Amino acid sequence: MIALAESLSIDRIRRAYVDVYRELRGAGYTAVGEFHYLGYEEAKAAAAAAEEAGIVFVCLYACYLRGGSARFRQESVAEYLRQLEALRDEGVAVGVAPHSVRACPVDALRELGRYAAEHELPLHVHADEQPREVDECLVEHGVRPIELLARAGCLGPRTTVVHATHADGPELDLLAEAGARICACPTTEANLGDGFLPVARVCHREIGICIGSDSNVRIDPLEELRELEGIGRRQSGTRGVVPLDALLEFGSDEGAAALGLVDHPDAVVDLEHPQLAGVDQADLYEALVFSCDAGVFRKMFDQ
Repeated sequence: MIALAESLSIDRIRRAYVDVYRELRGAGYTAVGEFHYLGYEEAKAAAAAAEEAGIVFVCLYACYLRGGSARFRQESVAEYLRQLEALRDEGVAVGVAPHSVRACPVDALRELGRYAAEHELPLHVHADEQPREVDECLVEHGVRPIELLARAGCLGPRTTVVHATHADGPELDLLAEAGARICACPTTEANLGDGFLPVARVCHREIGICIGSDSNVRIDPLEELRELEGIGRRQSGTRGVVPLDALLEFGSDEGAAALGLVDHPDAVVDLEHPQLAGVDQADLYEALVFSCDAGVFRKMFDQ
């Protein structure tokens, strides 16, 4: 993945982003929070591609101060914030995105948390994605990743923790107390063998969830939502772990709120689609989430 990222030209990035955003738009996604690793000029290319593809765009501009690829890294928090502010000056909607507790030392996390709060910007950060990450955080800091984020002032109502796959009970309590959200990426987490979110425990604490397509080549928001309920069923041995209304909210308002969006376009369902043949109007939403794939959404050129 890193080798591919390092090989990409800005022109190729622009063209690839247009294709991906059109695919997202056709699959029912109307807004995207792009966790962007590749640099300032590349971020502008991504924003332009989103405009061409007709999808609402928020650049979650990644701060990467150690590890990863040289292309990902900034020399300092100050350099990162200069780039972020330049994007804002260009009219690009942004969020603060310390990549992870591995990529950002604790002093940087504190500074980024303060900046996001001061400017009322979304803050997205990967945490508790993999057991090795948790173990390394314990060795370096003596606490788990979400505990470290809380200590560094990075948890609040505008915070979205991406994955939280291996978050334990006290960490989930911290998220609930802060009013933070989780961005779950179930099909990617399965694809990578990383595990699965403790869905029932998250819902019991009334922690907001939104969904991400992340790195999986399979793009289908209905599959992501259905898998959240499926995980909850496997964990609990019961059905109906996540109410239908909650699943629909995870796919809409929670996602918009995680990106700081007050309004967002609706996805449009083709009620004449064969997947909905014979479904009574009262059962449409249930059929949509539990029986359909993204092909049921009207494509952007049909709307």
